[in-house]
Amino acid sequence: MSKAANVLSLTMKELTSLRYDHVLLLFLTYAFSIAIYMPAAGSVMGVHNASVAVVDEDRSHLSRLIIEALLPPEFQTAVLLPYDQLDRSMDSGRFTFIIDIPANFQRDLNAGRSPAIQVNVDATAMSQAFMGAGYLSRILQTVLQDYRSQGKSASPPPIQLTTRVLFNPNLEGAWFLAVIQIVNNITLLAIILSGTAVLREREHGTLDHLLVLPLSPREVMLSKISANAIVVVACSWASLEGVVRLALDVPLTGSKTLFLVLTAMYLFATNSLGIFLATLARSTPQFGLLAIPVIIPMLLLSGGSTPLESMPLWLQWMMQLSPSTHFVSLSTAILFRNAGLILIWPQVLALAVLGLMFFYLTLRRFRSSLTS
Repeated sequence: MSKAANVLSLTMKELTSLRYDHVLLLFLTYAFSIAIYMPAAGSVMGVHNASVAVVDEDRSHLSRLIIEALLPPEFQTAVLLPYDQLDRSMDSGRFTFIIDIPANFQRDLNAGRSPAIQVNVDATAMSQAFMGAGYLSRILQTVLQDYRSQGKSASPPPIQLTTRVLFNPNLEGAWFLAVIQIVNNITLLAIILSGTAVLREREHGTLDHLLVLPLSPREVMLSKISANAIVVVACSWASLEGVVRLALDVPLTGSKTLFLVLTAMYLFATNSLGIFLATLARSTPQFGLLAIPVIIPMLLLSGGSTPLESMPLWLQWMMQLSPSTHFVSLSTAILFRNAGLILIWPQVLALAVLGLMFFYLTLRRFRSSLTS
């Protein structure tokens, strides 16, 4: 009981010191509000409002059908462009796509020939260019097939394809991005808060005061993990309710309670990692330099930005040692697919094992740093 009381008292001390750290409170507010809303609302994972122009050398009924098929919100209203301005418009970046319909295109198509349409793409707008070219290809194929089937009794295809999208029927990229931003910010703040808490104690000399008290390194370490976990879990809950559900109108079908409980388990591992990095650094700038090569792979290679299946096999196995990989997987499964413990227990078990391993290694390092 005395050890639990010591941890509780130290936890309250950490929370009190955080209360008077106005810069850190402002950063926490930003990280779980504006930093969540702006990327989710402003980043579109698809073609949206892309600029397009058409050089109509044919001026036929078919060319007008092609122009009329370029509709918002994927594309802006198509601009008719003279042929002599094509290269200049592409070089200036005025349009992302310019479609050149050659002369006699409709006549050659009716005659059974295979005329070609040129699609010029500004590849400097990489994501729009790659996906937009696919959009334009499907639009052109649909228009040409409808045109050639006019007046004919089209036989139904032998196979009918029906696509149904679950959990995100409109394929809204903001839904996924908002949750991933919260997961990434949890990782970032867990490492930074716990590491800077240890370094702040050391630089202010209060860590030496703790050593003369009847406290064990385990109690000191648990108090810092507990305090940071309470703050981050509370901010995560506020962000889910205020930003994701209300501001962005993202339907979260899963159990937010289960997500927050597993977030606390994840913070047990990441806070331990932050304290471990703090024991290696002699100052806060050194800690920042050490944290960068640890945080960036956890954010980029954990499956939130890039699917694990698209990575090399050796990298997939290596990222299984990162708690962020399992946390990203269970977070999306809980919040979007309403998964329970029966489905996500392998990720929960891996998270618990990694948390205990990180805590044990950090505790050994923390003890040695206190005695040195």
